[in-house]
Amino acid sequence: MKNPTQVLEERKDSILQKSFCSGNGRGISCEKESVSGSVSQRACVYCGARVVLNPITDAYHIVHGPIGCASYTWDIRGSLSSGSDLYRNSFSTDLRETDIVFGGEKKLSAAIDELMEKANPKPKVIFVYATCIVGVIGDDIEAVCRKAEEKYGVRVIPVKAPGFSGTKSLGYKLACNAIMQLIEPHRGEFPKVQGVNILGDFNLAGEMWIIKSYLERIGIPVVATITGDASVDQLIKAPSATLNIVQCAGSSTYLANLMEEQMGIPYIKVSFFGVEDTTSSLIRTAEALGNPEAIRKAKEFTAEESRKAIPFLEKYKPRLKGKKAAIYVGGGFKAISLIRQFNELGIETVVVGTQTGKKEDYEIIETLVNEDTVILDDANPAELEYFMTEKKADILVGGVKERPLAYKLGIAFCDHNHERKHALAGFEGIVNFTEEIDQSINSPVWQYLGER
Repeated sequence: MKNPTQVLEERKDSILQKSFCSGNGRGISCEKESVSGSVSQRACVYCGARVVLNPITDAYHIVHGPIGCASYTWDIRGSLSSGSDLYRNSFSTDLRETDIVFGGEKKLSAAIDELMEKANPKPKVIFVYATCIVGVIGDDIEAVCRKAEEKYGVRVIPVKAPGFSGTKSLGYKLACNAIMQLIEPHRGEFPKVQGVNILGDFNLAGEMWIIKSYLERIGIPVVATITGDASVDQLIKAPSATLNIVQCAGSSTYLANLMEEQMGIPYIKVSFFGVEDTTSSLIRTAEALGNPEAIRKAKEFTAEESRKAIPFLEKYKPRLKGKKAAIYVGGGFKAISLIRQFNELGIETVVVGTQTGKKEDYEIIETLVNEDTVILDDANPAELEYFMTEKKADILVGGVKERPLAYKLGIAFCDHNHERKHALAGFEGIVNFTEEIDQSINSPVWQYLGER
């Protein structure tokens, strides 16, 4: 094999192939800024903040910046709502050249006034995002938001997210801080509940509803969902929960840590992708609450659903066995679940990478993959192309930015990001995921492309 660090010398510590460079005790380098010039697949700080906050169903979002920032993230999540649909709107101050010269604070203040005048129903919270250009010109959006709160008696929370200040991970932290600003004043307002908050699930294609139904079936109440299908009235009850369960570790572990430090709510990381992880997560949640009846019901329920899943998976294994998969997703926990799902189907994972994986995530990944599997942190398109071609991957699981790359290479693709319209979580998601992988890999279209 060629040296896998040939693309950029500065990237060599973030690329690991077990047979090539393991054994030095160093592991993979991660949790750092992207290398300049590498055209990282990460999104910007503002995007990271917006995708976490956007699913709050009765919130308004004002993007203080050029119109392109608002259009980039408009309706960015495939999140569904059981109530309000205000979150599907997007507002912008549409900063122009003159605003850059003379400042945009008056324009932002006028935008909030106009929104409060015309909005029906009135918002319970407004998030104001400062994007790159606002970080350059130095508008004091915090002062504008404070004045608006005093004027209208509505929470107006600034999210200072200029893209040049970091990466998507920083945006996640800013969103978590904004959520804390919203819920912290209500600590102690509601009595404690022997239930959970679900952090880091955004109700893509209704997945939050699936997870809630499982928990309710085994006797565990859900206090708040952060932020899928969330409302302000629900979010402010979050401090009354006994346990936080974190589905998307990349976006919400920071919030879980804040809530543990400031509110005394412990947390566990969970995943509801695949038979193994869904089963483990439900049982561990019941055990963490110390609820014997919930533990019993969780074991019975997961055993029953697993029995149903086995013959379904067995039907597809002959069609998928020996195929090779590449994975490039946001967080390490999702990558781990996907590797396990592919293992259940007899598919070998030959390339795996994340945007925000932690050291401990990559250590687990190393134990799940083969010696020659390539592991990447914060990859760029050139690296993904090189390694998927070199390892002869049959399918790439990723997000919207990776789809064109896969199709240009003649590789099947599965969207596991936030734009999808079908659920991949829970036991229902196992069916959808398996069918999509089969249809994508075994599509007749590939026979017309010749040798890939």
